Amino acid sequence: MTTILLVDDDQHILELVTIHLHAAGYNVVQAKDGSEALDILKKETCDLAVVDVMMPFIDGFALTREIRAHYDLPVILLTAKNQIEDKEEGFQAGTDDYLVKPFEPKELLFRIQALLRRYEVSNDDSMIRLGSTSINKKTYEVQLGDRTLLLPLKEFELLYFLASHPMQVFSRDQLIEHIWGIDYEGDERTVDVHIKRLRERFSGLTDDFHIKTVRGVGYLLEAQR
Repeated sequence: MTTILLVDDDQHILELVTIHLHAAGYNVVQAKDGSEALDILKKETCDLAVVDVMMPFIDGFALTREIRAHYDLPVILLTAKNQIEDKEEGFQAGTDDYLVKPFEPKELLFRIQALLRRYEVSNDDSMIRLGSTSINKKTYEVQLGDRTLLLPLKEFELLYFLASHPMQVFSRDQLIEHIWGIDYEGDERTVDVHIKRLRERFSGLTDDFHIKTVRGVGYLLEAQR
């Protein structure tokens, strides 16, 4: 299910928009200010953010800049103002779209649907997001906030495969067949070596996921929620 991050310090707006988004089939995560929204993004995988401009602590412009710097998701800014200067600042901050209050919930839904189609969120299986970690099969990069890691090919493929099936246990033989191929002539210890390297690479860098050993069976990836 597509998850929308809704950020607004107006409880009435939060409740009204959430009702319409739920009715349209979206999951909604609410935040009352930019600081709370950033905390949520560290733990939750969100597909799009709807962000109010006028908020305490971190306003919508600053939040949009943070989202654009660290996450790959579209942003719609909401504002009570309709001045060209505000729109200019919003687009300079990196927003994808702009909606002026008061607005019709249906218009917001139309804009959300258009942006999701543009980003191909619902159909693109080349990107896996685990909290603030993105695993991109198109570029073979792992993004941790503003840090980009380029892994050796087999390490990347192993990580991507496990992340594609979170909480599913795979034996060493299954992992060899999926990653190295059925004709691989080495032994299963190569799986242990690659798992060890992945753990060492990400130890201390992120808590978004952990690769766990299931004694006597194999390995699984546990995503933190």
